[in-house]
Amino acid sequence: MNVALIPARGGSKRIPRKNIRPFDGRPIIAYSIDAARDSGLFDRIMVSTDDDEIARVATALGAHVPFLRPPDLSDDHAGTVAVVRHALAWLTNSGAPAKQLCCLYATAPFTTAQDLRDAHALLTRDIDFVFTATAFEFPVQRALLRDEGGLVRPMFEQWIGMRSQDLPPALHDAGQFYWGWPQAWHAHETIFKARARAHELPTHRVQDIDTPEDWTRAELLYRLLKEQQCASQSA
Repeated sequence: MNVALIPARGGSKRIPRKNIRPFDGRPIIAYSIDAARDSGLFDRIMVSTDDDEIARVATALGAHVPFLRPPDLSDDHAGTVAVVRHALAWLTNSGAPAKQLCCLYATAPFTTAQDLRDAHALLTRDIDFVFTATAFEFPVQRALLRDEGGLVRPMFEQWIGMRSQDLPPALHDAGQFYWGWPQAWHAHETIFKARARAHELPTHRVQDIDTPEDWTRAELLYRLLKEQQCASQSA
């Protein structure tokens, strides 16, 4: 059984009620549920939450909320891997163990069903995880550090003078979803120390949503992309 697991705790501090806050007119978690359903890949779409209201919203949107997450997995320090392991254990104990599990974040409105399908195709037996990534918009090798006195210095002395085109491109986690085998989720504390492969996304479809400013930027970008899509379909 293939499972989509959407972690959605209720205690977001920087953006209150973040996981069900309206995003372009709909609870933001709706976009992740829709992408998972439209992909056609999943036998079950589960939401792991500690919050009754989130559970009601997710259920109304067609997701399965079979349990409320325990308090020790619901604070600011609860990691994604621990939440996934809890869900995998629940599935096994209920007699329906997962064959593959995709952890899909609730605040990932740019994720598409095709992204999920393309990444899933990369999850072979010799790969533990597949996750979304995108390129840094500026060479990370030329990053600067600032000290307490306000002076700056290169983070990497050996690369600071090199031309951008001479540096290898670097990727970063896009923070959207993570496909993995159950045994890999249990074996590794972080996917980046395992055999992981990246499904690369264009930078214009990636936006962290951690602050109110991030939220505003993401909504504006989402609306622009939606307008462009509508225009191309009507052309």
